[in-house]
Amino acid sequence: MTEPLALVLYEKLLPGSQVANRLQDLKYRVEILSDASRLVECAQQSGPMIVLVDLECAKDNVCAQVAKLRQMPATQHLPVIGFSNERATALQEAAKAAGTTLVVSDTAIITHLPQFLEQALQLD
Repeated sequence: MTEPLALVLYEKLLPGSQVANRLQDLKYRVEILSDASRLVECAQQSGPMIVLVDLECAKDNVCAQVAKLRQMPATQHLPVIGFSNERATALQEAAKAAGTTLVVSDTAIITHLPQFLEQALQLD
């Protein structure tokens, strides 16, 4: 059976690389992005099962890219888990408004990744 694909966007090495490694431990194939402006294009081309994004990005507005992902018919169905510093409450609220499926702290995502994946992947 083919391993599901997860698209992971991050600039900061930690916790981004930890998330990618943990996904591989959970038997996901992982495609890593460091450029938020390529999120929609890569999601359309690679067809991931889930998208995980570090909301704290210096080069681009990740929330705006999530909103674009939600506007595209080919990608609007994708569950998106956003993670950031737990003190970045304004950023977390912006991510929710942009259409992020689940927003969690960067400290919790590593420990509870299997539960967050299950929650985000539940069909309504």
